[in-house]
Amino acid sequence: MIIGFVRHGRTDWNAEGKIQGQTDIPLNEEGIRQAHALAERLKGEERIWDAVASSDLSRAYRTAGIIAEGLGIPLLDGDARLRERYFGDAEGTKENERHERWGADWRSAAPGVESSAEMKARGLDALAEWVNGYPERNLLVVTHGSFLVGLLAELCPGLTDEHLHNLSYSVLERHGQEWRARVYNCVKHLDGLAGRREGSLLL
Repeated sequence: MIIGFVRHGRTDWNAEGKIQGQTDIPLNEEGIRQAHALAERLKGEERIWDAVASSDLSRAYRTAGIIAEGLGIPLLDGDARLRERYFGDAEGTKENERHERWGADWRSAAPGVESSAEMKARGLDALAEWVNGYPERNLLVVTHGSFLVGLLAELCPGLTDEHLHNLSYSVLERHGQEWRARVYNCVKHLDGLAGRREGSLLL
């Protein structure tokens, strides 16, 4: 089984440096262009994806819909288990604001922030459902940055803990009970688009 993970496209809050969490911020025009760019890349590669799964938040689900339509494959219903970490009172704030209000350890100090363990547990629950229910299907999963960093670190402990770019593309392949990264945080499909940054590859 192969699972691909995609971080959603860019939003206005991404551009402004505001933390989104589960606040439902839509894609902006750049994010829409980014999603189409990944769809074009995947159309030109070996076809391995059977369906696209997604968080039910609009920035992820719109990204997933563009990719699914481009590849001509089904888009599954949005899944709340794939939502970004809930950041409570910190949602909508910039980094300097969080540090001023709650200090450097704001993730523990800000009211209502979902724990890392809770976030990972719901992601692993969704993954187990796919592995057990559709072991022969390869899924492309569109979700969120902090969520993905936590989940990928859990599945592949050797991966570098780094910022995952908007519309980054990562691919994990299952070998027995282990997951191994084939591609990690790759954004080569964003060449020529505004906001393009280098990604990392594990081959």
